Amino acid sequence: LIVDHMEGRNIVVDVSMAKYWICEMAMRVADGCVQLHGGYGYCEEYPIARAWRDTRVLSIFAGTSEIMKYIAAKFMGL
Repeated sequence: LIVDHMEGRNIVVDVSMAKYWICEMAMRVADGCVQLHGGYGYCEEYPIARAWRDTRVLSIFAGTSEIMKYIAAKFMGL
């Protein structure tokens, strides 16, 4: 994507889809880790609790997942 951007190509759709997919995957992985740790996954003493909280913010920074889907659909003509 960086090379495409530097060459002047429009990468809005690719970036939107990548951000959406990465954020959703990070949240799924964090949810799985919390489930794996059981009750300890919610305890502040364990790093997984912070990782779970931090992944929730990913979908908000620089546009929510819904906005990323809207941008991709708009540029694809859907």
